[in-house]
Amino acid sequence: MTSIHETSYVAPGAELDSDVTVGPFCYVGSRVRIASGTRLGPHVTVQGRTTIGRDNHFVGQCAIGGLPQDLKYAGEESALVIGDGNVIREFVTVNIGTAAGSWVTSIGDKNLIMACAHVAHDCVVEDEVIIGNNVLLAGHVRIESHAIVSGGVAVNHFVTIGTLAMVGGMARIVKDVPPYMISEGAPARPRGVNVVGLRRREKGVEVLTQLRDAFRRLIADEAPTTLAIQEMEAEKDLLPETRRLISFLRDMERGYQGRYRESLRRSSGDVRA
Repeated sequence: MTSIHETSYVAPGAELDSDVTVGPFCYVGSRVRIASGTRLGPHVTVQGRTTIGRDNHFVGQCAIGGLPQDLKYAGEESALVIGDGNVIREFVTVNIGTAAGSWVTSIGDKNLIMACAHVAHDCVVEDEVIIGNNVLLAGHVRIESHAIVSGGVAVNHFVTIGTLAMVGGMARIVKDVPPYMISEGAPARPRGVNVVGLRRREKGVEVLTQLRDAFRRLIADEAPTTLAIQEMEAEKDLLPETRRLISFLRDMERGYQGRYRESLRRSSGDVRA
């Protein structure tokens, strides 16, 4: 049975499935839908047109589904969608989308978002991502599956952080972060292959060897990236991970200041910041 603490308020129209637990001093808005097994800790606010999947744990003091911090937002019926099995820690804020973006902010499955992080409007967080304490994601950021963003990182709008990337603490991210790489600094740049993360995902020696070679030739060397990419693409027996890295780097070169997602906005005629 759904359990709602006597000090909490669930607005008429909200839909809570069986086994949802609402802790003390929570607020659940009228357009919220929460699937079974999800737990709201104390002082959690869930509002807006927000859909939350199964077995999530909002530890406490979260503000979920709030309005975008964007001057262009004009009250449109945008939304937030959260998948299954996520852990969202204390004082995390997640905003709904905007009409100027995708209309939807999206968080996938089995992510860990640590205390005091902010996920802005129109962000996409895929699956099994770890977002550290005090991480700030500006609008329209995409974090691909299995990436780790360490504490105190600030991410520019329209940045993509690739799959299995590792971003070092306190980094300033103004360009896309290539998959499978470790990036750090202010501004951040790739420093090498994320060997530990790849091994945890049971990637073999051949994958590690080829990605190390690709890092040396495509990222670390002084050769123009476009030429290096063309030379490497012509080679046979490239592994899927290497092809994914090459495709990502090509997209970066097409993007505005190394941010591919921003080129999509500009090509559609919307050049607003």
